[in-house]
Amino acid sequence: MVKTKDLRQKSNEELNLLLSESQKKLRELRFNLASGKVKNVRLVRVLKKDIARILTILNEKSQIID
Repeated sequence: MVKTKDLRQKSNEELNLLLSESQKKLRELRFNLASGKVKNVRLVRVLKKDIARILTILNEKSQIID
């Protein structure tokens, strides 16, 4: 779980990189979940919330610039 305070201190490039890594992890986790390799389904929820936090902060930063 990523803290919002830590995310606000990162640059847009770092946030975009973190976003793509999180989306890749989520894709892999869903695949492994479907094949029965993962038992902890809560990880999907945590990753989705982290992605939402990152997208929210990126959106806020873009509105400040405009």
